[in-house]
Amino acid sequence: QVQLVESGGGLVQPGGSLRLSCAASGSILNIIAMGWYRQAPGKQRELVARITHSGSTNHADSVKGRFTISRDNAKNTVYLQMNSLAPEDTAVYYCFVSPLGENTYWGQGTQVTVSS
Repeated sequence: QVQLVESGGGLVQPGGSLRLSCAASGSILNIIAMGWYRQAPGKQRELVARITHSGSTNHADSVKGRFTISRDNAKNTVYLQMNSLAPEDTAVYYCFVSPLGENTYWGQGTQVTVSS
């Protein structure tokens, strides 16, 4: 059984920072990519950032220069450092893991609220 445990969400003022973490446990082999999606109320889920096993990354245009994704392969953990947060970043953030030859696994979601 594969589990993804997210942490680090919360309430922050505009301009503030948060760091999300997502640890994958269970029988996972050959992870191709890990990353984060987010979904704001009334909007579709969108890709925020993705990182491959080799470390290649891509970030959504809306977060480039503010968010940075990283991972620790030994710990099967992916991180999202979020700086210069804005109200439009408010959403539920979901981590995902894509193993080779398997369906994608999803975390339960963590709420990020940016408000003064």
